[in-house]
Amino acid sequence: MAMQTFTANEAKTNFGEFIDRAQKGPVRVTRRDRVVGVMVSADDYEAMRAFYANRLQHTLVQTADHAAAQGMTPAVLADLLADES
Repeated sequence: MAMQTFTANEAKTNFGEFIDRAQKGPVRVTRRDRVVGVMVSADDYEAMRAFYANRLQHTLVQTADHAAAQGMTPAVLADLLADES
């Protein structure tokens, strides 16, 4: 199913319908033929937040593991970050 599209004016004028459609799937909002936003349901938004938070956490763990493997320690980091002015 293709993503539905509302112009900003249609979204404003038919806000109830706009919200109802967003509960069924993402709805693109355009202004002057440019996509300016996407409305998603609260459940979809929370799922996206959880996905990206998990992905960020995974990346941070990988980065920390790589840094440790290259010899990064808290002492080395402290030396790198020390203000030597």
